[in-house]
Amino acid sequence: MSRRCAISGKGPLVGNNVSHAKNRTKRRFLPNLRTVRVTLEDGTTRKLKISAKELRTLKKNS
Repeated sequence: MSRRCAISGKGPLVGNNVSHAKNRTKRRFLPNLRTVRVTLEDGTTRKLKISAKELRTLKKNS
């Protein structure tokens, strides 16, 4: 499964690890994903992978 938010579409970013000697090696910044059960409008529930920020937004709006 992909590391992507089902609502916002956030995915991994690419950057560098930078050592004290300024040596640079590639690294990935992964999104903070949570698996949550969401009740849809038709009454069914589904498991979705959503980012922690979107989870806060859902709780705020409900």
